[in-house]
Parts: sequence; C-alpha cells; structure tokens
Amino acid sequence: MLVYLDNSATTKPCPQAVAAMVEALEEGWGNPSALYRFGMDAAHRLKAAREQVAKALGAEADRVFFTSGGTEADNWAIFSSLARMGKRGKHVITTAVEHHAVLHPMKRLEEQGFRVTYLRPDPLGRVTLEALREALTPDTVFVSVMMVNNESGAVMPISQMARLTHRVAPDAIFHTDAVQGFLKLPFQAKTLGADLISVSSHKVHGPKGAGALYIRRGLPLPPFLLGGGQELGERSGTEAMPAIVGFGAACAAALPTLKEDLTREAGLRDLAISLLGEIPGVELLGAHDAPHILSASLPGVPTQNTINLLQDKGVCVSAGSACAKGHRSHVLEAMGLSPETIDGAFRISLSRYTTEEEIRTLAEAVTAAAQRWR
Repeated sequence: MLVYLDNSATTKPCPQAVAAMVEALEEGWGNPSALYRFGMDAAHRLKAAREQVAKALGAEADRVFFTSGGTEADNWAIFSSLARMGKRGKHVITTAVEHHAVLHPMKRLEEQGFRVTYLRPDPLGRVTLEALREALTPDTVFVSVMMVNNESGAVMPISQMARLTHRVAPDAIFHTDAVQGFLKLPFQAKTLGADLISVSSHKVHGPKGAGALYIRRGLPLPPFLLGGGQELGERSGTEAMPAIVGFGAACAAALPTLKEDLTREAGLRDLAISLLGEIPGVELLGAHDAPHILSASLPGVPTQNTINLLQDKGVCVSAGSACAKGHRSHVLEAMGLSPETIDGAFRISLSRYTTEEEIRTLAEAVTAAAQRWR
C-alpha cells in the first residue's frame, strides 16, 4: 500500500479534474480566442473555469488571471508591482521563510537597487504583526508575506498585516503567496485585504501547469507577458485549457465538503502529532497551525536515510520543500534550529484523501526508523 504524505509538494488530481481535462483534450480543444463556434465553445469553458476558481477564492471572476502555476503568479506579483512602484520608493519587505519563488525574485530586486527587509520568524516559524510594524516605513512600496509556511505549517496574520501595511504605507502593494493556504484556510479574497494573491492548481487536487493571480480591482499592473492580449491583456499566450479546466473542476469539487474535510485533516494532523510525539528520539518542529502540514526530525539521522527507510515501508514524506533539493532548509535555519535537527528533518503533509490508517502506518514506520538508528 502506498501511503502518500507529501501533499504540500503535489496532490493527486481528483476524478472531477481528470474528467474535465480529458473532455477538454478530446472534445473542447479549440482556441478560446477564435471567433467561430468551436472556439467560442472553448471560451465558454474558460469562463466557467475562471468562475469556479473565483468562487473558491472568494473573488470576482474578472479579478482572477490564470498562470502556469504559483511560481509564475509570485514572479508576476513581484516584478509587475515594482515596475509600477519603483519610482515611488525602494523599500521592499518580505520574510526569511518565503518560498524560493519569492526569495529569488527578491534577490533580483536587490541587484536592481531595492532595499529588501527579510522579517525573521519566531522559533515556531511564525512571523508576527509586530515584526512587520517595526519594518514598515512611509517609503515601503511592496510587502510579500506567505499565508501558510510550507515547512513549519505556521499561519501568518495576513489580514492584519495587509491593513497595517496600507495604514503605514498607503501606496504600498501587499501580496500574499497563498499556495499552501488556498482551500486549506477559510478566507475570501474580496475581504482579506491583500492586493495580490497567488494560488496553484496542483496543491488542491488539480493538475500541474495551472495557477492564478488575484489582482484587486483598481490596481493597474504592467502586463507580465506580452503577445496576443489574452487574460484581458495582462498575461498573453494561448491559455492551457486542459490544465485550467482541471483547476476549475478541482475547486468546484472541493467546496461542498470543504469545512468537513479541513476539520478531518486537522484531526489527523493532531493524531500524527500525538503518535510521533511518543516516539523516543523524534522532535516535532514548527507551529503546525495549518490543518495539513507537520514537520518532525530525528536529530543525528540524515533526512535521506529516514526517507529511504519510510519508503521501504511504502510511506512517502518530504525532505522539506520539494522545490529546493540539495539545500539545507532556509526555513528551519531561520527558525534557529540546530544543524543536527535540520539535517534530520522531514515533512508530513495531508490531503482530504488521507486516512487514519495511513497516519498510524506512518507512526509505525517512523518508530522502526528511530529504533534502527538508536
């Protein structure tokens, strides 16, 4: 039996998403920009998918712009915002625990002369409102804070941070990478207060290759990709229709049972915390505020060794962010953990398909790994 517990890396596409993609590939493969009926049928499918994602996001449909994924959405938010705001100021704020889709663009901004402040987390991985308050200045032009950290499970106070940013620096643009928060935490884009919100399909049981950027009404940004003028001229390129309709179908499939699913996931996370906490040698890491993310460590045991032992028992976990292979976790380093703990860390992440049996199998596998190395 495969016990898949790496859902923060990617999730299994749900049956509704797969069916929508197959139908788009076999029947609805027209270009939605075409003016004949077959193309207009594709345009209707695109409109329906946009409405499905917007409903899940709590946004107006015309404020949702499709991308190739969360990384592109983050890059778009950062570079287009600073192209607009760069003449008003050179101060940018983010956190030391962001995904590299934010951190690497920030390094590019520093090369261009921007001054970037990296907010440090507390030992549980949370970045506080007070830390942001101390960093904000009237010449701050852009702030980017992730909603949920993909390793610690820490949840950031995004709504309060957005309000604070707009009060202290009224012209500043506030962005949140909500890739790990979308359909995992209750929020509505229209009331969250963020100007820009990045989300991704393959984290919510949709296909890879699709994501979206929410841009609040009244915020003009320079187009990210130039070409044929798709996505209302904001992001040119023929839309990846199979991925987009799969994304929409996944969102629609999640909503009817979302509250119950998240409650159940949180219960399974708590069960994992309880079972792993009883294993000698296991150290639990981070805030694990989110219902689906838990990090642990076997200090002194290299992560890859633990992953190999768990894999032998059919259990799949992660060595941290799946997008940063071969590097010590910058998130756990920022939390001030010891090198021994960081080098033995592994991440467990759940989905609505995770079962109690799988959590208990995980605990048995980690117990065996701990006993072997001890």
